[in-house]
Amino acid sequence: MIKESKLSASLLYSFLIIGGLCMFIPFYWMVVTSIKTGAKVLQLPPQWFPDPVTWQHYTAAWNSQNVHFARYTMNSTFVTVLDVAGTMISCAVIAFGLAMFEFKLKKWIYLAMVSTLILPGQVTMVPQYFIWKNLNALDTFYPLIVPAFLGGAFGIFLMHQFYKTLPRELFEAALIDGYTPWGVLWRIYIPLSKPALSALAVFTFIGAWSNTMGPLLYLTDNKMFTLPLGLLFLKAVNDQPNEIPIVMAAAFIITIPVIVLFLFAQKQFIQGIASSGLKG
Repeated sequence: MIKESKLSASLLYSFLIIGGLCMFIPFYWMVVTSIKTGAKVLQLPPQWFPDPVTWQHYTAAWNSQNVHFARYTMNSTFVTVLDVAGTMISCAVIAFGLAMFEFKLKKWIYLAMVSTLILPGQVTMVPQYFIWKNLNALDTFYPLIVPAFLGGAFGIFLMHQFYKTLPRELFEAALIDGYTPWGVLWRIYIPLSKPALSALAVFTFIGAWSNTMGPLLYLTDNKMFTLPLGLLFLKAVNDQPNEIPIVMAAAFIITIPVIVLFLFAQKQFIQGIASSGLKG
């Protein structure tokens, strides 16, 4: 049994290491390519450790005359911050209502909401586009921000699962003590749900910061572009092989906030996923 256990552990760690390498190598190649000279990009055999190293591509990407990365960074920050705030507030409130109160058709409403998780985004893309077009909201940030304040199926499900792990007696005792349902939510349940909210914030931040399809669908004004859309524009402008490092440098710049956020929030993120009962 001991030998079988060690063999199983060895196989598991081997698969994890291989999987980790498969995810790390493209990231490493992006970083390495961004500091290569243009002549070394297509060199065969490929150069895994660049020599010489140059950082000028980062300056070229940030100061590009055709792609205004400073403006795109402000746009992405604005949209992402509001998306995170809206998602956390709306999902916490809706999930609290579904978890704590009993009302007619509650189970069917919850089932319908969760069922939307299996719908591909392409299914609702065209109807959503025409809705925003009829509201004269194209070329604005409204289509990217407003849905976050209306709740998302994944966030509601995540928070609902967490609230279900808390004893219902806590809610009932707070009502007896004179709290209103809103008071119970904001003064008791929200402070207790920091791990789940942190996990939701990380998921939402990554999704909003990396969102390419939404801006591509709703935005045509160059001044309104977000960073992922700006990266596509930069790639179209710098389409020569010797300009690939500029695109890679821009891609790495965009990933930095996501990496920093996860490094600082990974403890809360993992704790939130574990406490909500979700498994990856």
